[in-house]
Amino acid sequence: MAVEVVTFGCRLNIVESETMQRHAEEAGLGDVIIVNTCAVTAEATRQARQSIRRIAREKPDARIVVTGCAAQVEPETFASMPEVAQVVGNHEKMKAETWSGLRDFGTVASEKILVNDIMAVKETAMHLIDGLRGHTRAFVQVQNGCDHRCTFCIIPYGRGNSRSVPMGAVVEQVRTLVEHGSREVVLTGVDITSYGADLPGAPRLGALVKSLLRHVPELERLRISSIDSVEADDDLLDAIANDHRLMPHLHLSLQAGDDMILKRMKRRHSRADAIRFCDTVRKLRTDMVFGADIIAGFPTETEEMFSRSLAIVEECGLTHLHVFPFSPRPGTPAARMPQVARDVVKDRARRLRERGEIALLKHLDAEVGQPRNVLTERGGVGRTEGFTLVRFSSPVEPGEIRPVTIAGHDGRDLVAA
Repeated sequence: MAVEVVTFGCRLNIVESETMQRHAEEAGLGDVIIVNTCAVTAEATRQARQSIRRIAREKPDARIVVTGCAAQVEPETFASMPEVAQVVGNHEKMKAETWSGLRDFGTVASEKILVNDIMAVKETAMHLIDGLRGHTRAFVQVQNGCDHRCTFCIIPYGRGNSRSVPMGAVVEQVRTLVEHGSREVVLTGVDITSYGADLPGAPRLGALVKSLLRHVPELERLRISSIDSVEADDDLLDAIANDHRLMPHLHLSLQAGDDMILKRMKRRHSRADAIRFCDTVRKLRTDMVFGADIIAGFPTETEEMFSRSLAIVEECGLTHLHVFPFSPRPGTPAARMPQVARDVVKDRARRLRERGEIALLKHLDAEVGQPRNVLTERGGVGRTEGFTLVRFSSPVEPGEIRPVTIAGHDGRDLVAA
């Protein structure tokens, strides 16, 4: 068995998993399974531990290395698991020398942990890869860490403070990916709209986007991962309006639709800010599709407060919802706030998902009969410019951009004519 990677969580983890796998293979490691964890919720950590136990049962001869945000935040938790051979921190996991040094695995918990202070990390290096195996789109990490301290979030303690990849290095990475056949590139980060504040001259995300579109003219499609709308700058809005190679899909870190809950979350936008941003962007780009993260049942949330989160789905014109039932994360201020009953949290998450399904159906109905350019993927599917999944009736070769007319939908995905 060669090196395998099991990835949880965000798109940034996908990029880092590819880099780790290549480092481990180049180091000559074998019979190793890397579990790249997520810590966004307590449930995510629980799922990672469950997966580790399952892997150990199914592949008893494999050595399991655990890394990622949950490993960074709770290294002792994973080191105490007898199934785990090594725990590697988020900074250490990206270094080639870490993997070349893992030939001799620790046998006791204290020897298993290779995790240092993530807050001491001051820069993010570009991890050069020429593509992602099994993916038709390429993900490029341009930023890591977060300087904000939302009361529900443990991620800054897993990722450290915000730090950006220099613009020139990003341009060169994207150019390399395009030369190796990538038709679409997705810019990723933990707090991507904070990009550049730590770089000379403090360039913003919009400047990076414009630079990529200008200096890599062969790039056919550019996407941006989840953004904090309050940080969106004028250059980014200008690129949205004027360069259609920037895809018309934005995933927003909204989290709630009620001002008091947003304040208790320590978010930096108001309900009105979110609605205004969506209205502004949609006027610039009429085909823009919005997704959003929303938490149901945040501490102190009343039914009236929750009703505003339900309403903001329509008021912002959201289409793709990621709904998170609130889960108290030990070590965060929100975990110490008065909690909403678990059955109420689950019910609100259900109702929010139902509202999202209604919004998705409205979007799917509007797509029928429209011409779309679809980037094909494995399994006879692809994505429109607005990131809606399209199913083909006959096999397609991954990595093509196909002009199609949308013939219908099945309630969840579009169907190509």
